[in-house]
Amino acid sequence: MTDTQWPRYEVFKQDNPRKPHEAVGSVHAPDAELALQNARDVFVRRPSAVSLWVVPASAILMVTREELEANPEWNDGEESGAEVRPFHIFTKTSQRRSMTYVQYMGQVEATSAQAALQQAVRRDEFGSDTVWVWWVVPEAQINRSGADDIDSLFAPAADKTYRQQTHYGFVSPRRQKRGRQEKK
Repeated sequence: MTDTQWPRYEVFKQDNPRKPHEAVGSVHAPDAELALQNARDVFVRRPSAVSLWVVPASAILMVTREELEANPEWNDGEESGAEVRPFHIFTKTSQRRSMTYVQYMGQVEATSAQAALQQAVRRDEFGSDTVWVWWVVPEAQINRSGADDIDSLFAPAADKTYRQQTHYGFVSPRRQKRGRQEKK
């Protein structure tokens, strides 16, 4: 049996210019441009986004702290003669259910994703002691919304009405039972 799903893209959303990008989920799409549109439809339901990035999931190096501890020889070192490229580092620092986001922490220059991760693990600025999951994203693989995309991507969300769940009536089982008894 062959896989008939489109490739998966991880979605990174920035709620406002003062906040970092966060991984908010994933979408399936035939290409990066449609992945960006799907990400807008799925993750920008309220007018809080100022930027969206989509990256093919296959391009992201995802490593847990346990994997690093279980295999201290995980990095095969720098590739000699390879071109130095920018990589973005994302981390997850909490296992709390409400804190599922992988947040942007910064950028490093390296010859490979593994070398970028090795640099990030060694640098104090990334808080290596508290990281549960590391994501290394190659700059070249990011398809991002641009300044001229803001109106078409995010402005329609401003017109959408959003209601909290409490706005909709909820009939508890006790109230249902009482209502049935009153009808008798």
